[in-house]
Amino acid sequence: MAGRSAGGTAATVAPQPATLARSGLLLLVALTITWGLNWPMMKLALREVQPWAFRSLCLMVGGLSLLALTRASGAPVSFPLARLKPLALVALFNITAWHLLSAYALLKTGSGRAAIIGYTMPLWAALLSVFVLGARLTLRQILALAFGMGALALLIGQDVAVVGAAPIGALLMAGAALSWAIGTVLVKKFAWDGMAVMALTGWQQLIGGLPIVLGWWWLEPLPDLAALSLPAALGLAYAVFVAMIFCHTAYFKLVSLLPAHVAAISVLAVPVVGVVTSAWLLGEPVGLAEIAALLLVVGGLSLLIRAPGR
Repeated sequence: MAGRSAGGTAATVAPQPATLARSGLLLLVALTITWGLNWPMMKLALREVQPWAFRSLCLMVGGLSLLALTRASGAPVSFPLARLKPLALVALFNITAWHLLSAYALLKTGSGRAAIIGYTMPLWAALLSVFVLGARLTLRQILALAFGMGALALLIGQDVAVVGAAPIGALLMAGAALSWAIGTVLVKKFAWDGMAVMALTGWQQLIGGLPIVLGWWWLEPLPDLAALSLPAALGLAYAVFVAMIFCHTAYFKLVSLLPAHVAAISVLAVPVVGVVTSAWLLGEPVGLAEIAALLLVVGGLSLLIRAPGR
């Protein structure tokens, strides 16, 4: 990977493997399960907490907690002033645009369809990596991407008519996916001077969350958190402390371990887990399309993580 510092000087680092070690594989499995479970947990929270307040609470509490954990671990929380512009740019796409576009998309289309469209992100990340980072997709990675896209096509196939009836929501969610992909690739492009992953993630959430907090102040009243039901309170707590702290840190750790397009493809199983856990927690039906999609994603991930020659 070739990155560039704020001054434009290229920074050369060792090539990154396209496969994961056992520790990375365990991290990927944990991320897939916990991030997938976040979709029904978010739905439980959003039944009683308005979207802008929900996003603001997640980002501010999550960002501050990540910086506190970074300091507690002994790693530096501060970053060079020269990193502020690339950090703000990455946060704009990874946090602000993703959360705002997906919030408005959820007002125009169903949450399940929005999740599926959102996870077309790996397609855009793979293509952007070729042009921005000079990456080359191997046959194994192309097949893994094809398997994943096939799974998403199966999941969305039954709802094509409904999505077609709500093109604004679908387009907004596609824009959110594209923003996430741009942010993922930019994290790989810029040099971070050894900045800890938790600190990088925390600052992204705080900087990218500022416009969302302003929107909350302008558009919505303060929520009465004491009046939340137990399911909604659990959903909010999960979204803040599991999704925003663990999942975001784990994802950017994977981005640091793998080429951007490989890390992006690796999260394709998340919407499948979201479908399964939604059926478990919310009683949503699971049919042959979901089962077939799960098999395709597992096959694609096995291609992605299997070391050559094994």
